[in-house]
Amino acid sequence: MQAAVYARKSTDQGGVAEDQKSVTRQIETAKAYAARKGWTVDDRYVFLDDGISGAEFSKRPDFLRLMNALKPKPPFQVLIMSEESRLGREQLEVGYALKQIMQAGVRVFFYMEDRERTLDSPTDKIMLSLAAFADELEREKARQRVTDAMTRKARAGHVTGGAVFGYRNIEVQDQLGNRSHVDRQIVEREAEIIRHIFQRCASGQGFKAIAKELNALGAPSPRAQQGRSQSWAPSSVREVLLRDHYRGHIVYNQTRKRDRWGQHKQTARPESDWIITEKPDLRIVPEELWSAAHQRIETARAVYMKTSTGGRPAMGSPAKYLLTTLALCGRCGGPLQVSSRPHGKTGRRLFYCCSNHRERGVCSNDTFVPMDEANGSVIDVVHDALGAKVLEDAAALVIERIQDDRPADRLKHLEAELQQLDRQVTKLSRIILEQEDVDSLVKQLQETERRRKALRVDRDAIVAQSRQGSRNVGRLREDLLGLAGSWRTQVTEDVGQARAIIAAMLDGRVTFTPVEGMRRLWTVTGRTTLGSLIGKVLDPDTDWNGFLES
Repeated sequence: MQAAVYARKSTDQGGVAEDQKSVTRQIETAKAYAARKGWTVDDRYVFLDDGISGAEFSKRPDFLRLMNALKPKPPFQVLIMSEESRLGREQLEVGYALKQIMQAGVRVFFYMEDRERTLDSPTDKIMLSLAAFADELEREKARQRVTDAMTRKARAGHVTGGAVFGYRNIEVQDQLGNRSHVDRQIVEREAEIIRHIFQRCASGQGFKAIAKELNALGAPSPRAQQGRSQSWAPSSVREVLLRDHYRGHIVYNQTRKRDRWGQHKQTARPESDWIITEKPDLRIVPEELWSAAHQRIETARAVYMKTSTGGRPAMGSPAKYLLTTLALCGRCGGPLQVSSRPHGKTGRRLFYCCSNHRERGVCSNDTFVPMDEANGSVIDVVHDALGAKVLEDAAALVIERIQDDRPADRLKHLEAELQQLDRQVTKLSRIILEQEDVDSLVKQLQETERRRKALRVDRDAIVAQSRQGSRNVGRLREDLLGLAGSWRTQVTEDVGQARAIIAAMLDGRVTFTPVEGMRRLWTVTGRTTLGSLIGKVLDPDTDWNGFLES
């Protein structure tokens, strides 16, 4: 019998058995338990989430992978855990997860009690509710323990979080050599940069100009978020200017990290809950310089409010330009933004340019692509992709796929190949996280993802056969050509509709790369697909993304 293992460890370890304080130990013990039972554990079906709260269900990677493995048919018959709280510590979510697991035909065992969890009778269900209640109660107690400990640290002026630019964290030990608490110490090199930012702001420079100057000087910057450039941005300059830490004013408990369900959702706390500590020894910016910079910020804000409607544009408002958010710089991979320049005696002309170059100064692409030329090139490609000859070929291929005379055999073969590709993606992803030189691995992963996407299209086409039945060939061609004709018209008439059509037809983004030595010449690359168009003509429940890529 094939067994799977699920292990989880949260960051707080209070009230947790010694056997559960390491996911590695949980997995080893679960495998030994399976061996005693005569079961086989395949490493592909070992799921672990390390350092994640039991209240978190939507952002637990391997928990989600476990639940996805249940459909259409789980590759294992038994799931082993140390005990129930490893699945989670929220009553409703745990009960629902166990129901899905058992409905898929998987039996659940807890090795600490050598017991199987069943839900066959009302008694089983009430026992599950009581166990889940106890686990959730323990989570609430753990939350209170952490809150009390952090509050004590904050009132004492000790560090309650991670590293802050301008300081280093220093462990302080007690008389026995054990860690007592953590204090901060000013890093003078970074402190000089912070004071430089305040001086530039007070003299009238904007966030963007300061960021570009710091990047040109090669100044150290705060630790970047995952996937972001390690450099200064206008937003990180603004964050420095607004951080009270730099005047020795430490504020704790301004926000709440989780909602009442235990999910990650940051919300502001009332000022009455704030804990404020004065630490003059941690002041980096003199009060006069702080006041001068903030007076300049307030003046700029007041001018802006008088000359505009105030505030940021509403999220979700229609974009004014065709390719913003849809186009990237071919040199650095950063997004393109819009810039206007004088044109003729009185007019102005719009261009696309690299935002990393313009905002941060960290990309060498200093060229400006005329907007009308860039838009025209992309629209021409869309027109070609929606041409009659292309759609005739597409109709023929679609009909061939949904009229496959051996769907069962083909589906079985596709499912097996998809499982193999899923394993390859998981393996490659883990290797990429562990190695430094990953360019070739990333390309291999991208190719595997493309192959997987294409196989899913084939699989869904076969599944569509049972819903579609036989379809009139002439009618399918008419529908495709009719909708494509409508799209060809809309893509030149309205920016909002054109953006939606182009986004639906793009697999990824369009990249604009300047040709070396030719400032007026760019290479435009991208990948289009007719998947969205075909999905609208056929069954909307069938996924055709990736079909007929070009």
